[in-house]
Amino acid sequence: MSSSQGRRGSLPGTSRDGEGGVLSRVTSSISQSPVVYRGKRAASEAATVTKKLLWSTGRAAWIAGTTFLVLVVPLIIEMDREQQMNELELQQASLLGTSSPSMAAPAPPK
Repeated sequence: MSSSQGRRGSLPGTSRDGEGGVLSRVTSSISQSPVVYRGKRAASEAATVTKKLLWSTGRAAWIAGTTFLVLVVPLIIEMDREQQMNELELQQASLLGTSSPSMAAPAPPK
């Protein structure tokens, strides 16, 4: 078996020696460069900021939602009840043939 047949399955630029091939040296020099380090650090910081932003946005949404449920929904329900009462008074007044108190015009001054 010749030397070229023994390396048939390996990638070009790599060797099975202990010293490492060209590809492994280039890969290690790139992965250890300051640019890659700064890029990884910036990505990590961006992920941290995004996580904090999403967390605070979620908290704000929870506060706004619960405030809406506690303060605004009862107001809407009460306004709906008032509207239903006004409609019921108008319907009863039309059935009885009288004008409702809210529909009555004020008396003209003498």
